[in-house]
Amino acid sequence: QVQLVESGGGLVQPGGSLKLSCAASPPSITSTYTMNWYRQAAGKQREWVAAIGRGGVTTYSDVVKGRFTISKEDVKDMVYLQLNTLKSEDTAVYYCNAHRDWGGFTGTREYWGQGTQVTVSS
Repeated sequence: QVQLVESGGGLVQPGGSLKLSCAASPPSITSTYTMNWYRQAAGKQREWVAAIGRGGVTTYSDVVKGRFTISKEDVKDMVYLQLNTLKSEDTAVYYCNAHRDWGGFTGTREYWGQGTQVTVSS
């Protein structure tokens, strides 16, 4: 059973920084799945934020590009999201996601964490 557990959320002032962590289990999830961060603000749909592929290639939504950085440590089964220059509109619950299309009979497998709240406010 795949489990993703986020941590690191909290209250931060505009312009501040936070680092979110996602602990994945069982071992090798971060090296065999594309790992994503999503977020969902109150009253809004969940939106994709950033992704890191199995080989380490990163992609970002235009809204966060240049401010957020996704990274991972496969040996620790950890994924991170560094949030810099935070704005009030970044306030949301942030979710870790593992996704892979295995093809064939297995098809697509996708897993979600429970989320961690990030609040940007003065």
